Amino acid sequence: MKVPSPGESISEVEIAQWLVSDGDYVEKDQTIAEVDSDKATLDLPAEESGIIKLKVSEGDTVAVGDVVCHIDTNAKKHKQNSSNDNINNNKNTQTNNESIIIENVKELDKKFSSGIASPAAKKILNEKGIDPNSLKGSGRGGRISKEDAIKALPKIDLDSISKNRSTSSKKMSLLRRKVSERLVSVKNNTAMLTTFNEVNMSSIFKIRNKYKETFKEKHGVSLGFMSFFTKAVVRALKEFPDVHSMIDGDHQIKFDFYDISIAVSGPKGLMVPVVRNAQDLTFFGIENEIKRLAIKARDGEITVDDMSGGTFTISNGGVFGSMLSTPILNPPQSAILGMHNIIERPIAISGKVEVHPMMYLALSYDHRIIDGKESVGFLLSIKESLENPIENLMDNNINKALEL
Repeated sequence: MKVPSPGESISEVEIAQWLVSDGDYVEKDQTIAEVDSDKATLDLPAEESGIIKLKVSEGDTVAVGDVVCHIDTNAKKHKQNSSNDNINNNKNTQTNNESIIIENVKELDKKFSSGIASPAAKKILNEKGIDPNSLKGSGRGGRISKEDAIKALPKIDLDSISKNRSTSSKKMSLLRRKVSERLVSVKNNTAMLTTFNEVNMSSIFKIRNKYKETFKEKHGVSLGFMSFFTKAVVRALKEFPDVHSMIDGDHQIKFDFYDISIAVSGPKGLMVPVVRNAQDLTFFGIENEIKRLAIKARDGEITVDDMSGGTFTISNGGVFGSMLSTPILNPPQSAILGMHNIIERPIAISGKVEVHPMMYLALSYDHRIIDGKESVGFLLSIKESLENPIENLMDNNINKALEL
């Protein structure tokens, strides 16, 4: 079995966990491993039934198309793999497999000459500014392996930190490592800036308090804040199209559709699935789609397709109690809106001090493509929509907007 392509632009994956052991009998379509890509953790199903022979270990990074296991389809269930019958039946298969391995080795030897870093090693060394010529490779033909590159990285002096106290070590998943690489890349390769504003949530509170029970009875899903924010974002993006654009080389790309990435928490960390064509969705449609994606993320069933694309991101740190933050861009997007917790605060209304539910908003953006005027105007548009949602988001007809 070869590693299938989990999605466009993904060239390598990591074997996160084998769910079967060497020599086990597996059924066709049985999940035999969990595979980490830089986008998500995916299941690897068996292509055929038979006795499995594992060719790579847990934690190994392999390229898409590499062989990760062999399945002896001639083997019978409940029979020992070492029996004479199976040995005879497997002879041709083993010979073919050995030929494949030999050919792969030859290709590797052609690809990597002595002292040359493998692609994975080269990437690590480039990121840390380490000269490959300063290392001695331990791989086949003298090439520098990924393990050689990792060993060459500066190490934390745990002894001076722990002072003989206990510590534990756990390898980060490929997903977490890729996320960290992307975040560092954003900081290094964009002119990221953040602007702030605040919004009075009183109007939305009133609408939700009055209609949330009816809405849930009618649609089977709660009327949350995200549908209001998603609609407000789409409205603001139409008004400020530079915020809804991306840099591609020396070109600025703009979109006539609005695929909104919504950051949600999953068991393996933060996931950012996409609500597609949000401009065409009703309040119910948005809430229903967010719920569907959140359940998939929670159950570990989110796919690469669910998270691919996206033209703008909304991140709600308020659900965890965050008062204020500077969200980091989700590349290649040029802007991200950060929501925060809602706290009753005293504010001046018509010369009088009143207490209202207030939320801070943060817009991080790439200053190379978005000017301060557009970023400030965008946040003001969000504020206007949320403080007067009946007029700006519901066309002055709440029942029609909520499909009640």
